[in-house]
Amino acid sequence: MTSLLVIIVLVLLSIALWQLTKIFDLTQVGEYSDKSQVANDNDNNVQGYLMFGFLAFIYIFTIYGLLKWGHFVLHTPASEHGHLIDDLMNVTWVLIFIVQAVTQVLLHYFAFKYRGKEGNKALYFADNNKLEVIWSVIPAIVLAGLILYGLYAWTNIMFIEDDEDTVTIELYAQQFNWTARYAGNDNVLGKANVRYIEGVNSVGVDIEDPYAIDDVIIKELHIPKGKKIHFKMRSQDVLHSAYMPFFRAQMNCVPGMVTEFAFTPIYTTAEYRDFPFMIEKVANINAIRAKKSIELVAKGEPALDPYEFDFLLLCNKICGVSHYNMQMKIVVDTPEDYAKWLKDKATVVQEVKAANAPAPEAGQTPIDTSKTQNVVVATKVAMK
Repeated sequence: MTSLLVIIVLVLLSIALWQLTKIFDLTQVGEYSDKSQVANDNDNNVQGYLMFGFLAFIYIFTIYGLLKWGHFVLHTPASEHGHLIDDLMNVTWVLIFIVQAVTQVLLHYFAFKYRGKEGNKALYFADNNKLEVIWSVIPAIVLAGLILYGLYAWTNIMFIEDDEDTVTIELYAQQFNWTARYAGNDNVLGKANVRYIEGVNSVGVDIEDPYAIDDVIIKELHIPKGKKIHFKMRSQDVLHSAYMPFFRAQMNCVPGMVTEFAFTPIYTTAEYRDFPFMIEKVANINAIRAKKSIELVAKGEPALDPYEFDFLLLCNKICGVSHYNMQMKIVVDTPEDYAKWLKDKATVVQEVKAANAPAPEAGQTPIDTSKTQNVVVATKVAMK
């Protein structure tokens, strides 16, 4: 009802303004008015100076934006290849700014210098081979350089040696959460298909596959510092995008296929939290939260929890109504802490068997499946 009243008021206000313009026109009867709708010298002069004004606005706003929001740009990359991405981005920004500065200044300057004047006629010529060569060849060379630089960076990032020592992890995307599957001791992921999804087997692992016997399904992603992580990505439903901003990593997760990305983390989570810029950022966020908490407590609502920095895996595709909430915490551990964390995690085969096992009778000892699993893994590794 309130919205309807607002609309009615706006309509009535528009009608009132229209009537006022008609009254104003009636008061101008008898005065000279140029209604030819053809621009005169005064109009052209005004337009020429407005072009300079708009040019000043562009650069003033650009400088203001850099000073106001420049600190929101991602800081130090947390992966080995991150500097390649940052260098490529910085080179691209510099080239864009130079081209934008030159073209915008020339555009607005010529719009002023060659503004219309009574009696002047525009010079027309069909073509100019020299100009055509200049504005075709120069952009082609610059774009070719950027593309080659990008291919160089992409090749260095994506290339993985066949015998390279990596940690293989699957990222499984579904509306609206992530699941990680670790390949276990053999570092080979078992087969998986959506048709096998049932109960605790949330990513559809084929538990009959020998390579799946030591796979581990986890909801919090841990990775070791200094070790290349080979991610293999699947999607259960729609197109998602695995985005890890501080690692400068992003790859689409496409239903029906497996995509890949690899990087080497160079800082643990604890080390990254101790950087001066991150300490300052966290302090600023917590100052804002503390101020907001005072307002919430005054209203009888709970205060906000203090913020602590964590690496995150996000979805960078608008995949549905809860897309904003699709994220997973990433913890970068030392190799020792990582091995300790992973050591006692139950495998998907153990979880499935435990879920399907009948409840033991009174006085009966549950069957331990870990010994069988260890024998299978040892046999499989020996065969390889």
